[in-house]
Amino acid sequence: MNFRTPISAILIALGLSAGSAIAACPVSSGNISILANDFPALHAIVDTAETCISGDATFSKNLTDKHREIAVAAMTANPAEYSAKIVANSSIVPLLNDDLIRPLDDLIAKHGQNLKPNQLIKIDGKVMAVAFMANAQHLVVRQDILDQVDMAAPATWEEVLETAKAIKDADIMDYPFAMLTKSDWNLGEEFVNMYIGHGGEFFKPGTAEPAVNNEKGVATLNMLKALTEYSNPDFLTYNTGVVAPLWESGELAMAQMWGSSIGQLIDDEGSTPEVVNNTLPVNAPTVAGGSTPSSTLWWDGFTIAKNISDEDAEATFIAMVHGISEDMVKANNDKAVWLMDAYQPGKAAEGVSAVASSGAEPYPMLPYMGLLHEAFFKELPDFLQGNEDANQTLMDIEAAYTTAAKEKGFLQ
Repeated sequence: MNFRTPISAILIALGLSAGSAIAACPVSSGNISILANDFPALHAIVDTAETCISGDATFSKNLTDKHREIAVAAMTANPAEYSAKIVANSSIVPLLNDDLIRPLDDLIAKHGQNLKPNQLIKIDGKVMAVAFMANAQHLVVRQDILDQVDMAAPATWEEVLETAKAIKDADIMDYPFAMLTKSDWNLGEEFVNMYIGHGGEFFKPGTAEPAVNNEKGVATLNMLKALTEYSNPDFLTYNTGVVAPLWESGELAMAQMWGSSIGQLIDDEGSTPEVVNNTLPVNAPTVAGGSTPSSTLWWDGFTIAKNISDEDAEATFIAMVHGISEDMVKANNDKAVWLMDAYQPGKAAEGVSAVASSGAEPYPMLPYMGLLHEAFFKELPDFLQGNEDANQTLMDIEAAYTTAAKEKGFLQ
Protein backbone atom coordinates (compact mmCIF):
# COMPACT_ATOMS: atom_id res chain seq x y z
CA MET A 1 0.00 0.00 0.00
CA ASN A 2 1.48 3.30 -1.08
CA PHE A 3 0.85 6.01 1.50
CA ARG A 4 1.17 9.36 -0.21
CA THR A 5 0.57 12.34 2.05
CA PRO A 6 1.42 16.00 1.42
CA ILE A 7 2.17 16.55 5.12
CA SER A 8 5.46 18.38 4.64
CA ALA A 9 3.99 20.75 2.09
CA ILE A 10 0.95 21.32 4.28
CA LEU A 11 2.92 22.08 7.41
CA ILE A 12 5.89 24.01 6.13
CA ALA A 13 3.64 26.30 4.12
CA LEU A 14 1.50 27.20 7.11
CA GLY A 15 1.21 30.78 6.00
CA LEU A 16 -0.19 29.74 2.62
CA SER A 17 -3.83 29.04 1.95
CA ALA A 18 -5.06 25.62 0.98
CA GLY A 19 -8.38 26.71 -0.44
CA SER A 20 -11.91 26.43 0.77
CA ALA A 21 -14.63 24.25 -0.59
CA ILE A 22 -18.21 25.20 -1.21
CA ALA A 23 -20.76 22.42 -1.34
CA ALA A 24 -24.51 22.54 -1.80
CA CYS A 25 -26.12 23.06 1.60
CA PRO A 26 -28.57 22.33 3.04
CA VAL A 27 -28.76 18.54 2.91
CA SER A 28 -32.38 17.43 2.91
CA SER A 29 -31.99 13.63 2.88
CA GLY A 30 -29.56 10.97 4.01
CA ASN A 31 -28.17 9.78 7.34
CA ILE A 32 -25.06 11.53 8.66
CA SER A 33 -23.17 10.24 11.71
CA ILE A 34 -19.71 11.48 12.64
CA LEU A 35 -17.08 9.86 14.88
CA ALA A 36 -14.21 12.10 15.98
CA ASN A 37 -11.73 12.90 18.70
CA ASP A 38 -12.83 15.32 21.40
CA PHE A 39 -11.19 18.75 21.20
CA PRO A 40 -12.46 22.26 20.37
CA ALA A 41 -11.36 22.41 16.71
CA LEU A 42 -13.28 19.26 15.85
CA HIS A 43 -16.34 20.42 17.76
CA ALA A 44 -16.29 23.55 15.59
CA ILE A 45 -16.24 21.50 12.38
CA VAL A 46 -18.88 19.00 13.44
CA ASP A 47 -21.19 21.69 14.81
CA THR A 48 -20.89 23.61 11.54
CA ALA A 49 -21.58 20.45 9.54
CA GLU A 50 -24.75 19.96 11.57
CA THR A 51 -26.09 23.33 10.39
CA CYS A 52 -26.30 21.81 6.90
CA ILE A 53 -29.11 19.46 7.92
CA SER A 54 -32.71 20.03 6.84
CA GLY A 55 -35.81 18.15 5.73
CA ASP A 56 -35.60 14.39 6.17
CA ALA A 57 -31.84 14.25 6.77
CA THR A 58 -30.67 12.88 10.12
CA PHE A 59 -27.53 13.83 12.03
CA SER A 60 -25.67 12.33 14.99
CA LYS A 61 -22.17 12.75 16.39
CA ASN A 62 -19.81 11.12 18.85
CA LEU A 63 -16.74 13.16 19.80
CA THR A 64 -14.76 11.06 22.26
CA ASP A 65 -11.18 10.36 23.26
CA LYS A 66 -12.07 6.67 22.79
CA HIS A 67 -12.56 7.15 19.04
CA ARG A 68 -9.58 4.95 18.11
CA GLU A 69 -10.80 2.03 20.19
CA ILE A 70 -14.29 1.99 18.69
CA ALA A 71 -13.69 3.06 15.07
CA VAL A 72 -12.82 -0.26 13.42
CA ALA A 73 -15.65 -2.27 14.96
CA ALA A 74 -18.16 0.53 14.39
CA MET A 75 -17.24 0.93 10.74
CA THR A 76 -16.94 -2.82 10.08
CA ALA A 77 -20.68 -3.13 10.72
CA ASN A 78 -22.84 -3.14 7.61
CA PRO A 79 -24.23 -0.56 7.47
CA ALA A 80 -21.46 1.22 9.35
CA GLU A 81 -22.42 2.91 12.62
CA TYR A 82 -20.77 6.12 11.43
CA SER A 83 -20.83 7.63 7.97
CA ALA A 84 -17.72 9.75 8.60
CA LYS A 85 -14.60 9.34 10.72
CA ILE A 86 -12.32 12.29 11.40
CA VAL A 87 -8.79 10.90 11.31
CA ALA A 88 -5.12 11.80 11.46
CA ASN A 89 -1.90 10.22 10.16
CA SER A 90 -2.12 7.25 12.49
CA SER A 91 -5.84 6.69 12.98
CA ILE A 92 -6.53 6.38 9.24
CA VAL A 93 -4.24 3.35 8.94
CA PRO A 94 -6.47 0.72 10.63
CA LEU A 95 -9.39 1.89 8.48
CA LEU A 96 -7.27 1.48 5.35
CA ASN A 97 -5.94 -1.90 6.47
CA ASP A 98 -9.49 -3.24 6.84
CA ASP A 99 -10.91 -1.48 3.74
CA LEU A 100 -13.47 0.49 5.77
CA ILE A 101 -13.36 3.87 4.01
CA ARG A 102 -14.21 4.78 0.42
CA PRO A 103 -12.32 6.73 -2.25
CA LEU A 104 -13.53 10.32 -2.45
CA ASP A 105 -12.56 11.24 -6.02
CA ASP A 106 -16.11 11.16 -7.43
CA LEU A 107 -17.51 13.16 -4.51
CA ILE A 108 -14.71 15.71 -4.82
CA ALA A 109 -15.43 16.11 -8.54
CA LYS A 110 -19.09 16.77 -7.76
CA HIS A 111 -18.95 18.77 -4.52
CA GLY A 112 -15.34 19.67 -3.70
CA GLN A 113 -13.95 21.39 -6.77
CA ASN A 114 -12.33 24.12 -4.67
CA LEU A 115 -10.32 21.77 -2.49
CA LYS A 116 -6.63 22.20 -3.25
CA PRO A 117 -4.22 19.34 -4.03
CA ASN A 118 -2.36 19.61 -0.73
CA GLN A 119 -5.58 18.85 1.16
CA LEU A 120 -6.11 15.56 -0.65
CA ILE A 121 -4.60 12.53 1.08
CA LYS A 122 -3.96 9.94 -1.62
CA ILE A 123 -3.42 6.23 -1.11
CA ASP A 124 -2.48 4.22 -4.21
CA GLY A 125 -3.56 7.16 -6.35
CA LYS A 126 -7.03 7.53 -4.81
CA VAL A 127 -8.12 10.32 -2.46
CA MET A 128 -9.05 8.66 0.84
CA ALA A 129 -9.20 11.71 3.14
CA VAL A 130 -9.56 15.48 3.00
CA ALA A 131 -7.17 17.32 5.33
CA PHE A 132 -8.30 20.49 7.06
CA MET A 133 -5.73 21.24 9.75
CA ALA A 134 -2.09 20.78 10.70
CA ASN A 135 -0.92 19.74 14.13
CA ALA A 136 2.12 18.88 16.23
CA GLN A 137 3.07 18.70 19.86
CA HIS A 138 5.34 21.45 21.14
CA LEU A 139 6.32 23.23 24.32
CA VAL A 140 4.33 26.02 25.90
CA VAL A 141 5.80 28.12 28.72
CA ARG A 142 4.78 30.76 31.22
CA GLN A 143 7.10 33.69 30.48
CA ASP A 144 6.50 35.35 33.87
CA ILE A 145 7.49 32.19 35.76
CA LEU A 146 10.64 31.81 33.65
CA ASP A 147 11.49 35.44 34.39
CA GLN A 148 11.27 34.74 38.12
CA VAL A 149 14.06 32.17 37.84
CA ASP A 150 15.96 34.14 35.18
CA MET A 151 15.65 31.37 32.58
CA ALA A 152 14.93 31.58 28.85
CA ALA A 153 12.39 29.35 27.12
CA PRO A 154 14.04 25.91 26.97
CA ALA A 155 15.27 24.75 23.58
CA THR A 156 16.29 21.25 24.73
CA TRP A 157 14.76 18.69 27.05
CA GLU A 158 17.85 18.95 29.21
CA GLU A 159 17.07 22.66 29.61
CA VAL A 160 13.46 21.80 30.48
CA LEU A 161 14.78 19.71 33.37
CA GLU A 162 17.09 22.51 34.50
CA THR A 163 14.27 25.05 34.35
CA ALA A 164 11.83 22.79 36.17
CA LYS A 165 14.38 22.24 38.93
CA ALA A 166 14.96 25.98 39.27
CA ILE A 167 11.22 26.63 39.56
CA LYS A 168 10.79 23.89 42.15
CA ASP A 169 13.87 24.95 44.13
CA ALA A 170 12.53 28.50 44.24
CA ASP A 171 9.31 27.18 45.83
CA ILE A 172 7.24 28.63 43.00
CA MET A 173 5.62 25.32 42.05
CA ASP A 174 6.05 21.75 43.26
CA TYR A 175 5.03 20.30 39.90
CA PRO A 176 5.91 22.86 37.22
CA PHE A 177 5.79 20.54 34.19
CA ALA A 178 3.29 18.30 32.40
CA MET A 179 3.23 16.11 29.31
CA LEU A 180 0.34 14.16 27.82
CA THR A 181 1.26 10.97 29.66
CA LYS A 182 -2.10 9.29 30.18
CA SER A 183 -1.53 5.54 29.98
CA ASP A 184 -3.20 5.20 26.61
CA TRP A 185 -2.35 6.39 23.10
CA ASN A 186 -1.06 9.67 24.59
CA LEU A 187 1.80 8.01 26.48
CA GLY A 188 2.79 6.05 23.40
CA GLU A 189 3.01 9.30 21.44
CA GLU A 190 5.38 10.80 24.02
CA PHE A 191 7.72 7.85 23.50
CA VAL A 192 7.46 8.23 19.72
CA ASN A 193 8.31 11.93 19.91
CA MET A 194 11.23 11.52 22.29
CA TYR A 195 12.65 8.52 20.41
CA ILE A 196 12.55 10.45 17.14
CA GLY A 197 14.32 13.33 18.90
CA HIS A 198 17.08 10.89 19.82
CA GLY A 199 17.39 9.89 16.16
CA GLY A 200 15.90 6.45 16.68
CA GLU A 201 14.50 4.13 14.01
CA PHE A 202 11.42 2.11 14.92
CA PHE A 203 12.00 -0.84 12.60
CA LYS A 204 14.88 -2.63 10.97
CA PRO A 205 15.26 -1.22 7.44
CA GLY A 206 12.76 -2.63 4.97
CA THR A 207 11.07 -4.87 7.53
CA ALA A 208 8.37 -4.89 10.20
CA GLU A 209 10.88 -6.10 12.80
CA PRO A 210 11.10 -3.79 15.85
CA ALA A 211 14.32 -1.90 16.49
CA VAL A 212 13.79 0.09 19.71
CA ASN A 213 15.74 -2.07 22.17
CA ASN A 214 18.93 -0.04 21.98
CA GLU A 215 20.80 2.84 23.62
CA LYS A 216 18.48 5.43 22.09
CA GLY A 217 15.50 3.56 23.49
CA VAL A 218 17.09 3.54 26.95
CA ALA A 219 17.89 7.26 26.70
CA THR A 220 14.30 7.95 25.63
CA LEU A 221 12.88 6.13 28.64
CA ASN A 222 15.27 7.81 31.05
CA MET A 223 14.41 11.29 29.78
CA LEU A 224 10.68 10.61 30.02
CA LYS A 225 11.10 9.38 33.59
CA ALA A 226 13.21 12.39 34.55
CA LEU A 227 10.50 14.71 33.20
CA THR A 228 7.70 12.96 35.07
CA GLU A 229 9.56 13.63 38.32
CA TYR A 230 8.60 17.30 37.85
CA SER A 231 5.00 16.39 37.07
CA ASN A 232 2.17 15.60 39.47
CA PRO A 233 2.27 11.97 40.70
CA ASP A 234 -1.00 11.30 38.87
CA PHE A 235 0.70 12.02 35.52
CA LEU A 236 -0.60 8.74 34.08
CA THR A 237 -4.04 10.40 33.91
CA TYR A 238 -2.79 13.42 31.94
CA ASN A 239 -4.38 14.00 28.54
CA THR A 240 -5.28 17.32 26.93
CA GLY A 241 -8.58 17.43 28.79
CA VAL A 242 -6.68 17.36 32.09
CA VAL A 243 -3.59 19.42 31.28
CA ALA A 244 -5.29 22.34 29.54
CA PRO A 245 -7.43 23.25 32.60
CA LEU A 246 -4.36 22.92 34.83
CA TRP A 247 -2.60 25.42 32.58
CA GLU A 248 -5.54 27.79 32.56
CA SER A 249 -5.73 27.68 36.35
CA GLY A 250 -2.08 28.73 36.64
CA GLU A 251 -0.76 25.45 38.05
CA LEU A 252 1.90 24.82 35.38
CA ALA A 253 4.96 26.68 34.09
CA MET A 254 5.81 24.39 31.16
CA ALA A 255 3.86 21.77 29.23
CA GLN A 256 4.15 19.71 26.07
CA MET A 257 0.82 20.30 24.29
CA TRP A 258 -0.84 19.84 20.92
CA GLY A 259 -0.88 22.93 18.76
CA SER A 260 -4.62 22.46 18.37
CA SER A 261 -5.10 23.18 22.08
CA ILE A 262 -3.11 26.43 22.22
CA GLY A 263 -6.11 28.53 21.20
CA GLN A 264 -7.87 27.31 24.34
CA LEU A 265 -4.93 28.46 26.46
CA ILE A 266 -4.76 31.98 25.03
CA ASP A 267 -8.44 32.86 24.75
CA ASP A 268 -10.30 34.86 27.38
CA GLU A 269 -12.28 31.94 28.78
CA GLY A 270 -11.44 29.85 31.83
CA SER A 271 -8.23 31.60 32.79
CA THR A 272 -6.84 34.92 34.02
CA PRO A 273 -5.07 37.77 32.21
CA GLU A 274 -1.89 36.91 34.11
CA VAL A 275 -1.82 33.39 32.69
CA VAL A 276 -3.07 34.24 29.20
CA ASN A 277 -0.74 37.18 28.64
CA ASN A 278 2.29 35.14 29.70
CA THR A 279 1.48 31.95 27.78
CA LEU A 280 4.11 31.50 25.08
CA PRO A 281 4.03 28.66 22.51
CA VAL A 282 7.56 27.66 21.43
CA ASN A 283 9.24 24.92 19.44
CA ALA A 284 9.37 21.30 20.55
CA PRO A 285 12.71 20.78 22.32
CA THR A 286 15.58 18.80 20.88
CA VAL A 287 17.41 16.23 23.00
CA ALA A 288 20.81 14.59 23.43
CA GLY A 289 22.58 17.10 21.21
CA GLY A 290 20.32 16.39 18.24
CA SER A 291 18.87 18.94 15.85
CA THR A 292 15.47 17.35 15.12
CA PRO A 293 12.57 18.49 17.32
CA SER A 294 11.17 15.78 19.57
CA SER A 295 7.82 15.87 17.83
CA THR A 296 5.92 14.55 14.83
CA LEU A 297 3.97 16.36 12.14
CA TRP A 298 0.29 15.60 11.73
CA TRP A 299 -2.66 16.36 9.53
CA ASP A 300 -6.28 15.92 10.56
CA GLY A 301 -8.96 15.25 7.97
CA PHE A 302 -12.22 13.49 7.29
CA THR A 303 -12.99 10.15 5.69
CA ILE A 304 -16.27 8.62 4.50
CA ALA A 305 -17.32 5.08 5.42
CA LYS A 306 -17.42 2.36 2.77
CA ASN A 307 -20.25 0.34 4.31
CA ILE A 308 -22.99 2.94 3.82
CA SER A 309 -25.28 3.84 0.94
CA ASP A 310 -24.10 6.20 -1.78
CA GLU A 311 -26.86 8.61 -0.71
CA ASP A 312 -25.57 8.73 2.86
CA ALA A 313 -21.99 9.08 1.62
CA GLU A 314 -22.89 12.04 -0.57
CA ALA A 315 -24.90 13.73 2.18
CA THR A 316 -22.05 13.22 4.64
CA PHE A 317 -19.45 14.58 2.24
CA ILE A 318 -21.51 17.71 1.57
CA ALA A 319 -21.99 18.30 5.30
CA MET A 320 -18.30 17.76 6.09
CA VAL A 321 -17.17 20.12 3.33
CA HIS A 322 -19.57 22.68 4.79
CA GLY A 323 -18.02 21.93 8.18
CA ILE A 324 -14.63 23.17 6.94
CA SER A 325 -16.07 26.27 5.30
CA GLU A 326 -14.60 29.78 5.43
CA ASP A 327 -17.31 30.88 7.85
CA MET A 328 -16.29 28.13 10.28
CA VAL A 329 -12.65 29.18 10.07
CA LYS A 330 -13.44 32.86 10.60
CA ALA A 331 -15.49 32.03 13.69
CA ASN A 332 -12.84 29.66 15.11
CA ASN A 333 -9.57 31.04 13.75
CA ASP A 334 -7.38 30.27 16.77
CA LYS A 335 -8.72 26.80 17.52
CA ALA A 336 -6.35 25.15 15.04
CA VAL A 337 -3.79 25.70 12.32
CA TRP A 338 -6.41 25.54 9.58
CA LEU A 339 -5.60 24.81 5.93
CA MET A 340 -8.38 26.92 4.43
CA ASP A 341 -8.10 30.34 2.76
CA ALA A 342 -9.84 32.23 5.55
CA TYR A 343 -7.27 31.23 8.18
CA GLN A 344 -5.14 34.04 9.63
CA PRO A 345 -2.06 32.56 11.34
CA GLY A 346 -1.51 34.04 14.78
CA LYS A 347 0.01 33.24 18.14
CA ALA A 348 -1.75 29.88 18.35
CA ALA A 349 0.10 28.69 15.22
CA GLU A 350 3.61 29.68 16.31
CA GLY A 351 4.54 26.37 17.94
CA VAL A 352 3.36 24.16 15.08
CA SER A 353 5.04 26.44 12.56
CA ALA A 354 8.31 26.23 14.51
CA VAL A 355 8.15 22.43 14.64
CA ALA A 356 7.50 22.20 10.90
CA SER A 357 10.21 24.64 9.88
CA SER A 358 12.76 22.85 12.10
CA GLY A 359 12.60 19.64 10.10
CA ALA A 360 10.34 17.47 12.26
CA GLU A 361 9.22 14.20 10.71
CA PRO A 362 5.65 13.10 9.99
CA TYR A 363 4.25 10.38 12.23
CA PRO A 364 5.04 7.06 10.49
CA MET A 365 2.11 5.95 8.31
CA LEU A 366 3.03 2.26 8.38
CA PRO A 367 0.41 -0.51 8.61
CA TYR A 368 2.10 -1.99 11.69
CA MET A 369 3.09 1.23 13.50
CA GLY A 370 -0.11 1.20 15.54
CA LEU A 371 0.85 -2.16 17.05
CA LEU A 372 4.21 -0.80 18.20
CA HIS A 373 2.56 2.37 19.50
CA GLU A 374 0.19 0.22 21.56
CA ALA A 375 3.10 -1.76 22.97
CA PHE A 376 4.72 1.50 24.07
CA PHE A 377 1.80 2.72 26.12
CA LYS A 378 1.04 -0.67 27.64
CA GLU A 379 4.60 -1.33 28.80
CA LEU A 380 5.82 2.16 29.80
CA PRO A 381 3.82 2.62 33.04
CA ASP A 382 5.78 -0.07 34.89
CA PHE A 383 9.04 1.69 34.04
CA LEU A 384 7.78 5.19 34.84
CA GLN A 385 6.50 3.97 38.21
CA GLY A 386 9.84 2.36 39.05
CA ASN A 387 8.68 -1.24 38.80
CA GLU A 388 11.23 -2.36 36.19
CA ASP A 389 14.35 -1.08 34.46
CA ALA A 390 14.71 0.38 30.98
CA ASN A 391 16.24 -2.70 29.37
CA GLN A 392 13.46 -4.96 30.61
CA THR A 393 10.83 -2.47 29.43
CA LEU A 394 12.30 -2.35 25.93
CA MET A 395 12.43 -6.14 25.77
CA ASP A 396 8.79 -6.25 26.88
CA ILE A 397 7.85 -3.69 24.21
CA GLU A 398 9.48 -5.67 21.42
CA ALA A 399 8.00 -8.94 22.68
CA ALA A 400 4.48 -7.51 22.89
CA TYR A 401 4.78 -5.96 19.44
CA THR A 402 6.20 -9.15 17.90
CA THR A 403 3.31 -11.21 19.23
CA ALA A 404 0.75 -8.74 17.86
CA ALA A 405 2.54 -8.38 14.52
CA LYS A 406 2.60 -12.16 14.03
CA GLU A 407 -1.11 -12.36 14.79
CA LYS A 408 -1.76 -9.71 12.12
CA GLY A 409 0.54 -11.35 9.59
CA PHE A 410 3.18 -8.60 9.51
CA LEU A 411 5.83 -10.98 10.87
CA GLN A 412 6.33 -14.70 10.33
